[in-house]
Parts: sequence; C-alpha cells; structure tokens
Amino acid sequence: MAITAHEIETMIREQFPDAKITVHGDDGQHFAAQVIDESFRGMNRVQQQRAVYAALKGKMDGSQGELHALALTTKAPE
Repeated sequence: MAITAHEIETMIREQFPDAKITVHGDDGQHFAAQVIDESFRGMNRVQQQRAVYAALKGKMDGSQGELHALALTTKAPE
C-alpha cells in the first residue's frame, strides 16, 4: 500500500504541530522531508530524527513498511 507526502506530513504534524514541515516525493515509497521545530533546540541530529521517526508510527518498520525511504533534515529555527 502506497503512502502519500500529505499523509507523512499529517503524521509528523500530529507530533510537531508548530513545525515548518515540507515533504517531497511522488513514487509512494521514497520521500524527503524537512522538519524545523523549536523542540529540537538542544538536541543532536540523531535525537531530532528519532523523534520524527517515532511520529511516523511504524510506517518504516520492516520489509513490509509502507514508507521505504525518507531522507530527513531536522533543525531548530534560526
């Protein structure tokens, strides 16, 4: 089952309601996302990205995951 960029953004937005979020990709499996949120301040990149992956609620888990690849950029606002 394919997933859309809008669905990914919606899942991330539930966890990060005030974030600036952009998601690109159109093949249903490979996407790129940028998430800029104040809650990332003081976290290292691994911590930031784990927080975003947790918001995806297992959509990337295992070989049967709906989301095959997500190139993720995270940061706190400038």
